[in-house]
Amino acid sequence: MKGFGTDEKALIQVLAPLAPLQINLVKNTFNQRHKRDLEQDIYKETGGKFRDALMAVVRGPLMQDVVNVRDSVEGMGTNEVLLNDILLGRSNADIKAIKQAYQQKYKKPMDQDVGGDLSAKTKQLFSMVLAANRAEESAPVHPQQVDRDVDELHRALSQLIGKDQMTVCSIISSHSDGQLRAISQAYERKFHKPLRDIIKDKFSGHMKDALLLMIDRACDKAMSDAVQLEETMAGVGTKDKLLIQYLVRIHWDRAHMDQVKKAYKHKYKKELIPRVKGEIHLNADYENLLVACLT
Repeated sequence: MKGFGTDEKALIQVLAPLAPLQINLVKNTFNQRHKRDLEQDIYKETGGKFRDALMAVVRGPLMQDVVNVRDSVEGMGTNEVLLNDILLGRSNADIKAIKQAYQQKYKKPMDQDVGGDLSAKTKQLFSMVLAANRAEESAPVHPQQVDRDVDELHRALSQLIGKDQMTVCSIISSHSDGQLRAISQAYERKFHKPLRDIIKDKFSGHMKDALLLMIDRACDKAMSDAVQLEETMAGVGTKDKLLIQYLVRIHWDRAHMDQVKKAYKHKYKKELIPRVKGEIHLNADYENLLVACLT
């Protein structure tokens, strides 16, 4: 970045392969050694979608979550898809870390900003999520408790008045991924229809999308991410903000990224990297960065 012009290729080669701890170490060392702010320098030296993606990488996973929560609720309306991606299906430790970093950066409780942007039952659902009281993944799966949850879900979904909606939200938001997988499998065995299909039929809008994402992530996170990626590229135009969010988030966990690639190929009968390249090939630096994150 020194002098006239910017070496975009070098920025990609240095930053894209770094793990979360490495990106923070590089950023802190750069700031101390050069008495400058790496994020500010990159923001000034780059532009467009390439800058958006590079900033997502250099912020690291925690601060990218924090910034995107703020972006999703700031201004008119709510970016519901982005908010869902950041907060739903996360561990208690993740939620607590995001809330703490949000408070430090914006001097305001995240619960307050998120809750103030939502309404009615969806606000209550996200209040449950942000309470960070999910069962931990180490918690055992008890068959008798699974049976009770399945029956309670079936009863609530059969009536689905206000109180019953909150029963469904409480069960889905409070269980671990392992418990939710067991509940989903037991529900289909007992009632001969997938739980997600019932929820898709009975709910609508933001709440429906939120509940389905929590179930999908619990049952098959790699496939859920693969489907989300394709949705950013399907049809006319590219949903670049979401494409950047998903790809950069996935790239922090290389083992998971490999699973997402396999899931994508299994579902869509094509490779993910050529699909991404074909979608954004007119923007070379942006394309090279996203491909580097997937390599």
